[in-house]
Amino acid sequence: MTRCFNIAGPCFADEHYLIPPERRAAEALALIEQGRWFSLVAGRQTGKTTTLMAIARALSASGRQLVLWIDLQVARELASTAAVMRIVLDALATAVTRAGHRALLPDDTRVVAWLSTPETALEHYVSALCAASGRPVVLLLDEADVLAGAAMVSFLTQLRALYLARKEQPAPYGVVLAGVRAVRDYAVSHDEHRQLAWLGTASPFNVTVENVGLAPFTAPEVGELLTQHTVETGQRFEPEATTRVFELTAGHPWLVNALADQATRRDVTDRAVAVTAEHIERAKETLILERRTHIDSLLARLREERVRRVLEPMLVGDHFPASGLDDDVAYVANLGLIRRVDGRWQVSNPMYREIIPRALNATIQSSLDQQTAWYLRPDGGLDMGKLMAGWQAFWREDGHLAAAGFDYKEAGPHLMLMAFLQRVVNGGGRIDREYALGKGALDLLVTWKGERFAIELKQRRDTRTLAKGVAQVAGYARSLGLKEAWLVMFDRRKTVAWSKRLFRSTRRSGGVRVEVVGS
Repeated sequence: MTRCFNIAGPCFADEHYLIPPERRAAEALALIEQGRWFSLVAGRQTGKTTTLMAIARALSASGRQLVLWIDLQVARELASTAAVMRIVLDALATAVTRAGHRALLPDDTRVVAWLSTPETALEHYVSALCAASGRPVVLLLDEADVLAGAAMVSFLTQLRALYLARKEQPAPYGVVLAGVRAVRDYAVSHDEHRQLAWLGTASPFNVTVENVGLAPFTAPEVGELLTQHTVETGQRFEPEATTRVFELTAGHPWLVNALADQATRRDVTDRAVAVTAEHIERAKETLILERRTHIDSLLARLREERVRRVLEPMLVGDHFPASGLDDDVAYVANLGLIRRVDGRWQVSNPMYREIIPRALNATIQSSLDQQTAWYLRPDGGLDMGKLMAGWQAFWREDGHLAAAGFDYKEAGPHLMLMAFLQRVVNGGGRIDREYALGKGALDLLVTWKGERFAIELKQRRDTRTLAKGVAQVAGYARSLGLKEAWLVMFDRRKTVAWSKRLFRSTRRSGGVRVEVVGS
């Protein structure tokens, strides 16, 4: 059977191209060997389950430990503690049987008795397993963060009780809680409206030594993965295509596999034809437009208030408030949406940077009556001056009103301009976006048939903002080797009339001509 790029579920060596998961599991294996209890925290589809299964294989092979991998997905968000404990105990029994040690299971009479008091059932069951094992027991609890409400609190509380009493009664040697959220961010639901309270420092499970993450693929690992396809099928990835896969994904495992799968399975089916960077660009656009499962689940996160509080300032280049967002930032980072680079928080990879605004403004973009042909020069090039004049007319007439309807209200003007540009540029170009916390602006690079246009979006709140914006966008243009740049200033001062907001002027800074567009 020919292997393939995996975009669904855990990876298996006989079915999928893969980077050896043991390589990514080194830190977790070391902690388990020390008898630590910890959280394995990483974003969706970054390889958590594949890594846990590799850990289970590696530890089981030595025969020194009884390793039980349990998937808690089956108990997702059940409200009843009794129901959850019954499911968890069944899952434990299945894991023990799968490991070939059915004789270790407690008898049914004891299990029924324990389940009559679900608040201690897990504690009794696990302790009995550990006593019967004769070997250290390691629990790998996958999707642990899907539990909710009182059931989650009971689950964590019972694990904590096992940990605290481990010198007096049999208990697991090591425990790994795997999920997209750290234990301190596990949610408790209080009513039918799913209002969330965060456990924070009052967490009933405060014995984990640390949170362990999964590093993204490195550039050489992306090349290694793609080369496996070449060895198996003969189809090459041009060096520029491999580089582009890494650039777009920053090594996110699902995104890497999804781009390669789209390119080789659907776009370039002739194995004699090499995959080029242009094929990867086309694959990226397809993934975004079709909103594959991973991307759909990412977009659902954008509606969460905690996520909005973090991403909205990034979209407009603002700073976070001095305090109050630390937990939110940690939560969004654990989801894999942002990462810290050179001391500044930014969206994790270029694909996410494009997906996020396009998801937020998708409805608006699809309704815009803007045609690419309106803004082209006779030679087919993009007439940026005409495009910006068209933007100003649209913003004055309809755009500013529609922008008020975005959930991300502070970022509304930025999202509206990106929707306008995307609608036009979709006719034959692309937009690259750069936004990071505290940058003070959103950088766009429009590429159209070999031409590049540097654009910076900035909010104007006082008279000093213009000079700062000109200097910023000029620096951005210089970094790209461009002599011209565009600065779009959104005037947020309510006292300024439209006649003064909509203007066009030319400035110069450090050898760069800056066209300033008032909005």
